[in-house]
Amino acid sequence: MDPLEILDQPHILAFVFHPRKAPEGSSSLGRDLMVEVEEGVRIGCRLYERGKDLPTIIYFHGNGEIAADYDGIAPLYLERGMNLLVADYRGYGRSDGTPTLRLILGDAHILFRELRGALIEEGFSPDLFVMGRSLGSLCAIEVAKDHQEELRGLIIESGSATNFRWLLSQLGLLPFDHPIWQEGKGFFNREKIRQISIPTLIIHAERDSLIPLDEAKLLYESSGASRRELLIIPGADHNDLMWMGRERYFSRLADFVHSLRS
Repeated sequence: MDPLEILDQPHILAFVFHPRKAPEGSSSLGRDLMVEVEEGVRIGCRLYERGKDLPTIIYFHGNGEIAADYDGIAPLYLERGMNLLVADYRGYGRSDGTPTLRLILGDAHILFRELRGALIEEGFSPDLFVMGRSLGSLCAIEVAKDHQEELRGLIIESGSATNFRWLLSQLGLLPFDHPIWQEGKGFFNREKIRQISIPTLIIHAERDSLIPLDEAKLLYESSGASRRELLIIPGADHNDLMWMGRERYFSRLADFVHSLRS
């Protein structure tokens, strides 16, 4: 039984994805890039640049967000000496198409290869990191698993070890004991992260009501990296951890990234 075939059903996709379009007009801070993932389908991305000699984080955002939302967040990365490159999903922002889990995982590989190539062509530092928040953890871990030699590290924020098993069961969308949740299918983030040996930073809210803290601990325990770090933001929930733990969040993230520069 293919987990993606089960999860890519309309009633589940309606919960997993909430695409919205980007507002008209260009960003005064970021530069938009378009990546063709298949004929007639392009994905919008936004690059926030501090300096070509600095490390770059390729970032897969959470559900309900779009790349343009990071206009207000990117300065927190830039002022700490990091470039930020945020990728949308099909149907999000300026992107074409309709998202499914199978498609976004396949697109993640294409996006990484094309964005990395574009950065190298423009003379950016080869110090690349991949980061995923919530839904984006699926894409970031998928990319890190297959492109480790091209990355300095992996960063996960509010990620799921069991690909939202707990949340989907709580909402009555898929039973907790459904056969697709069996170990050994190579689908779970916790299974994939065992294959990832590059340095890994996991950030999670102490009181995350959507993806419990135990999920982050399971990712940490499952990680195949000899250097792995877990940062827990006290008192925070799923969508406010960056702001509640702002100084701790960005100081730890910047220390992690800069310590791994070539």
